Amino acid sequence: MKVESSAYLSGAKPVLAKLIAALSDYEYASVLATDNRAKEYSVSARGISASEDPEYTNRGFVLRVKDADGYAEYSFNEISEESIPAIVKKVRGELLPIAEKLPENIGRMERKAPAEEKTVFTGASEYEIHPDSLGTEGILSKLQEIRTLGLSKDERLMDCSVGFNYQEIHKLFLSKDKDLEQNIMWSCGRVGFMAAKGQEIKSSGEGYSNFGGAELLAEMNRDIDRSLKDTIDLLSAEPMVPGEYECVCTPSVTGMIVHEAFGHGVEMDMFVKDRALAKYVVGEYVASPLVTMHDGACSIEDTGSYFFDDEGNMAHDTIIIDKGILKTGMADELSAESLGIPATGNGRRESFERKSYTRMTNTYFEGGSDKPEDMIASVKDGFLLDKPSSGMEDPKHWGIQCMVSIAREIKDGKLTGRIFSPVVLSGYVPDLLKSISMVSETMEHSGTGFCGKGYKEWVKVSTGGPWIKANIRLG
Repeated sequence: MKVESSAYLSGAKPVLAKLIAALSDYEYASVLATDNRAKEYSVSARGISASEDPEYTNRGFVLRVKDADGYAEYSFNEISEESIPAIVKKVRGELLPIAEKLPENIGRMERKAPAEEKTVFTGASEYEIHPDSLGTEGILSKLQEIRTLGLSKDERLMDCSVGFNYQEIHKLFLSKDKDLEQNIMWSCGRVGFMAAKGQEIKSSGEGYSNFGGAELLAEMNRDIDRSLKDTIDLLSAEPMVPGEYECVCTPSVTGMIVHEAFGHGVEMDMFVKDRALAKYVVGEYVASPLVTMHDGACSIEDTGSYFFDDEGNMAHDTIIIDKGILKTGMADELSAESLGIPATGNGRRESFERKSYTRMTNTYFEGGSDKPEDMIASVKDGFLLDKPSSGMEDPKHWGIQCMVSIAREIKDGKLTGRIFSPVVLSGYVPDLLKSISMVSETMEHSGTGFCGKGYKEWVKVSTGGPWIKANIRLG
């Protein structure tokens, strides 16, 4: 089944078209209309909860208008024919004239209106089970079943926490030449364990995501035994001895590396601001020839997927790195115009009240031809890295620092059973990526988390890729 249109936006659309017409004397005018709702559910030792997520439940509009001096934006959350004159007056009288009031030492960048083609589009994602059809009690019952199964696995468990959330997103984008509509759903889940051994308490878990609905609940006990083993193993974890090691990374760790290593660093608004070293090495080798990197809302289906971005550009599949060579980055409309390149469909807003930035969507490495077992067998002295927890990068100097919860020791091609935790993965991005010597044919991706622009502007993304073997500095 497909996600249905928003009745609210359908009703507002004729009025929004009249608003665009009232601003037709400007070089450009567009409006993004959103009607989004999000819900989250959880069961754990702390209790049972089901609630609307206020951060991602919102309804509103953002108007973008361009005159000879530049762009102005105005967001609002109510629209009627009677309100059109007041909105137009606000734009004409207060927002666009602000360029005349800028201090003398503040320059203005020359801007061109987008070269739009006539486009009419309606797209909807598909789902098997709409969460609303299960109801709150139905979802919580399924989560409780998973929790009960998890707790039955080992007497050392203190808790098994299970959560599920979804976002239903409806958007319209209207301008003189574009009439776009999309209706999509993302769902995420998590099963986590907490175990104790004396005074030692450890936790681990597994995340799940899809470009769909509550059918995800059927998958959420898929890796219970593996997640339980990880948690129990952490009870005997040893501290990492710092050094550079041969490492095999699971797809989840690969996903974190691709996101942090060449994610934010090739968001090309950073090129415009001269805050990314990648700007100066386009066309050069930055990784092993085994590495090909993609970003795109239509490249795979996960929580970074959509049909068009918040600036009315259709979704892309952008090849960032092609066989080791940095080809391009990803760009929102204004950054692309500044750099003289096409926009890549990566202009995203946290909400209708926030600015559009260049943001990642589904970011991953392509698969190769190796097998994970052969990769482990090739390691003389190193680790199998799993369970990433956090990461950060420095796009201006190409440093990377990530946290991994599990490092399993490999000696002479075999797992020894020893486990080390926590682990800090760090280094100079090109050194790490150029050291990649094996890439598996199998791939995985996941989109359970959010990505911020610095410390704010949170949007959903997915990451992933194959198993990789590389030389990595651990501490």
